[in-house]
Formats: sequence, C-alpha cells, structure tokens
Amino acid sequence: MNKSRLEAFTDAIVAIILTIMVLEVKTPDSYQPDALVGDVPYFFAYAVSWLFILTAWYNHHYMFSLATHIRKSTFWLNCLWLFVMSFLPIATSWTGRFIMHRAPAYFYLLVLVLWDTTYHALSLDLARHNPEIASRITNMLVYRFIGTWYGYLLIGVEGVLVYFYPPSLLIITTVELITIAVRTPHDSDTLFN
Repeated sequence: MNKSRLEAFTDAIVAIILTIMVLEVKTPDSYQPDALVGDVPYFFAYAVSWLFILTAWYNHHYMFSLATHIRKSTFWLNCLWLFVMSFLPIATSWTGRFIMHRAPAYFYLLVLVLWDTTYHALSLDLARHNPEIASRITNMLVYRFIGTWYGYLLIGVEGVLVYFYPPSLLIITTVELITIAVRTPHDSDTLFN
C-alpha cells in the first residue's frame, strides 16, 4: 500500500474533525465580552481536544515517517483509529456544554479509552511489519503509556474522579497531553525537514 496516500487520507480526516470541532463554537448573542464567560467550559474542552488531536497527529506522523511497510491491516487499524477520533467533536461539545455532569465526562473518557486502544493496536501493527524501526515506535512515551498497567490504572482513577468532579477528566488529560507533546522522540524534529 502506498504510504503517502494513507498519510494524505489521514491528514484530510484529521482536518475535517478539527473543522467540525471549531464549527461547534457558537458566536455569542451579545457584543459584550462577558457573553463569552458562559462558553469558557466549552473553550476548555475544545482546547483539550484540539491539543489531543494535534499531539496524536504528530506522533502518528512520526511513526509513519519511520515505517517502510504499510499493510492492509495497517490501513484498517488506521481507519478504525480515525473512526474513534471522529467521535471527539461530539464528546467535546457535550462535555463542554455540561462540564459539571458525569454522563458527558464518561462519554469523553470512553472515546479516549477507545482511542488509546486503537492507537496502541496501530502502533503494534506498524512495529510488527517494520521490525527495523520497532524499538523506535515502542520507545515513544505515548506507546509506553497506553496499554500498560499504569495507563489502565490512570483510566480507572480518572473514572473514579469523574464521579466526584467531572472536570477532573479534562484537567488530567491536559497534563497527560502536555507531557506526551513535550516528550516526543528527539529525532522527531528532523522528520519535518
């Protein structure tokens, strides 16, 4: 399979998902700055999801730039990962509009867990079909975190915290994403040249 076609397809879907998310941002009904105050929770959820998608895209680009063999399984796992990501605008909008309620936060957590699962499966598939770069993929912080006991433990802790304080999910997710975004592989900067 042509790697550049799959990357272009992925980039297009990611761009569409980001566009759908920004279209959910509603224009205030007033010209007064305080009209934005009611939308602060949505802006927070939007910012977390935006960071989530861009961090994912960067790490995805890194893995695919290393890979030389793209198989049918890679294509389908990539599509499944994108399918799960396509639920992020819904989760973002619902969580942002009802930030103090459990159901939207649990839905957002479900999307994150499914995203983790599909991303981990995609990473495993790329590593399996590209043994020469497998260690570079498996040494990525995002890979070392998802699919591990402490990754699952954090998901469990998030689930408990959401019950008591639903916004805690977005706060913890922000910390996770900043950590993953800052601690990308050192050679990832050279891949964009």
